[in-house]
Amino acid sequence: MKIAFIGGGNVATALISGISQSPLPPEFIHVSEPDEGARRTLEENFPVTGFDNAPDAIRDTHCIVLAVKPQVMPQVLSEIRGRIGPGQLIISVAAGITIEYICRELGSEQEVIRCMPNTPALIGRGVTGLIAGPGCTPQHRKFAERILTAAGEIVWVKDEKLMDVVTAISGSGPAYYYYLTELLKEAGIRLGLPAEAAEKLALYTAQGAGDMAVQSHIGIADLRRQVTTPGGTTEAALDRFKAGRLEETVFRAIQAATERGRELSHIGDSQ
Repeated sequence: MKIAFIGGGNVATALISGISQSPLPPEFIHVSEPDEGARRTLEENFPVTGFDNAPDAIRDTHCIVLAVKPQVMPQVLSEIRGRIGPGQLIISVAAGITIEYICRELGSEQEVIRCMPNTPALIGRGVTGLIAGPGCTPQHRKFAERILTAAGEIVWVKDEKLMDVVTAISGSGPAYYYYLTELLKEAGIRLGLPAEAAEKLALYTAQGAGDMAVQSHIGIADLRRQVTTPGGTTEAALDRFKAGRLEETVFRAIQAATERGRELSHIGDSQ
């Protein structure tokens, strides 16, 4: 089955990277990317056929992946309106853009699955939240899973409003982990470690802790407690985190990202 990606940015590249791990002919994946340099880079790195416009890219494909920024979505939907064939599945990865909005802009009910992947999909270790629109069949869901599990894990939700929370936690989440890793590195440097050593310690601690949490049969809180000796160094650091109300700060940060996603959906609905 042929897939057309509208947009060749980070999210599309992450998904294409995951899908193309299995041998595929270039005609299997179409990519619409107006920037010639970006389009050429995709064609050089992946088994794809590039197009400079969306209508040509979606022709004779079975699935259309809308991988553009929310602000660009109205233009893209206008370009492909009336050009979508019966049974063509639409997968949207645009933050805040609702299934209802996509169908309204296309002028008809369409089979739409809204999802939010994240950039670790570039190495096949992403996680994607999904919700299926009312017209989607089990076959549509299964096809979406085939595409997205190539890039990592998937999580289905039943209420579309929760997609803004999914975006806040996992879509934006890699940046939070990068930021914490930056802070650990900078703390090490301020306390006397060479920059290279501080970075390596921070990076591999993050990687190892994440892998251990995923593979462990006990909960994350239990893993934390295993490392925390009463009166020890870990407890001293965690006590300072608690004194600084880190839990509340994290909640407020996720809440802010969630609210921004909802604002984007209102922007789309008002257009």
